Amino acid sequence: MGVGYLGLEKINGPLVVLKSISGASYNEIIKIETKNEDDNQVRTGQIIEINDDFIVAQVFEGTAGLSLENTETQLTGGPLAIPLSKEILGRIFDGSGRTIDGLGPICSRKKMDVNGSQLNPVAREYPRNFIQTGVSAIDALTTLIRGQKLPIFSGDGMPHNSLAVQIVNQAKISDTVGNFAIVFAAMGISKTLSDYFRRSFVESGVIEQVSMFLNLADDPIAQRILTPRCALTAAEYLAFECNMHVLVIMTDMTSYCEALREISSSKEEIPGRKGYPGYLYSDLASLYERAGIVKNSEGSITQIPILTMPNDDITHPIPDLTGYITEGQIVLDRSLFQKGMYPSISILPSLSRLMKDGIGDRYTRDDHAELANQLFAAYANLQNIRALVSVIGEDELSDTDKKYMEFGHQFESQFISQQQNENRDIEKTLNLGWKLLGILPRQELSRVSDKILNKYYIETK
Repeated sequence: MGVGYLGLEKINGPLVVLKSISGASYNEIIKIETKNEDDNQVRTGQIIEINDDFIVAQVFEGTAGLSLENTETQLTGGPLAIPLSKEILGRIFDGSGRTIDGLGPICSRKKMDVNGSQLNPVAREYPRNFIQTGVSAIDALTTLIRGQKLPIFSGDGMPHNSLAVQIVNQAKISDTVGNFAIVFAAMGISKTLSDYFRRSFVESGVIEQVSMFLNLADDPIAQRILTPRCALTAAEYLAFECNMHVLVIMTDMTSYCEALREISSSKEEIPGRKGYPGYLYSDLASLYERAGIVKNSEGSITQIPILTMPNDDITHPIPDLTGYITEGQIVLDRSLFQKGMYPSISILPSLSRLMKDGIGDRYTRDDHAELANQLFAAYANLQNIRALVSVIGEDELSDTDKKYMEFGHQFESQFISQQQNENRDIEKTLNLGWKLLGILPRQELSRVSDKILNKYYIETK
């Protein structure tokens, strides 16, 4: 610690302003100590703005109880760094990387900056090989590839949390044994939901390969900005120091963006769309781009950010900007959810842009790509037939159209829908797809080659 600076110039929400601070640097951590006899708490803050006459810092523990006069501020000389070792697996942390599971601090000789280090694009390797989630609609049609960023677009009250738990419980890489880990970050969640996540991972037995970072709704909002950064720093350590394949699940990115908006408003910055800061795109990119595979490294980082779309609006700034940065999306549909379907994934607007490079004979099965194309095409044609039914009625349909109606019913009830604890391997998922295509006449399967049809197609009588 260096020189102490007495007093604060201004307190505004989670922010404090100090004047005449020399030698301060952007993202540097400061320590703020109150001098009251009743409250001798030491709080941590991060410098987020530097001007000629003053600095602005966000206080992670909140500013409640701080005084403009009875405080002493000291610079620490560096950014926030968290201690890391392989012991972080099976442990639970708060949003700023401090243990909250009652098992004591992490014993480590290494600390890493939570802001991460810039990754040279030339050092990246193209993502290959799929991660099996056990969810048919994802594994077959929007396949998650190792090193990919594949967000889930959901809405308030929809089962994205249950889907996140199922993916954590079931996810695995086919060619990796004992070298797979999951980092789970939750932002702005209730205590009830926090308990649900903890209990689910303990009961399923996966907690030993999971590192959890939990920011509760009543935690200081500045801490919410740190949560995904701490989680991704832990993932980078496991991937590039311990050579593990790491899946990072972050929920809910909308809570993160709303915290960013609140802090931006406190700084009196000029707002962008819907009040979010103009740098929302670059801020999200600084998180999402921390996924990938690096040359000469045996590990990898794969991301599944989960976000709730306000009013189910996919054009809202958060999903809109997320879609530009990431490589596809999985969209949950409210109409399917209201029918009682789980996981209520809407097939047609969902896609995985890297899917074609991580499936096929080397990774899943030789028929995977063509089967997925045909299932998409058949389900898309079904929507046209359903629109026709609303005009002329189902009795007036041709025999082929009636088969499409039967296919659609079975596809939604058997393929898209499954139990929350049902773990389907890729073989079972692909075989189920062919069973459903067997409802349709062979001449309707124009997206599949004769070689694949002869090998897998069996018409249902």
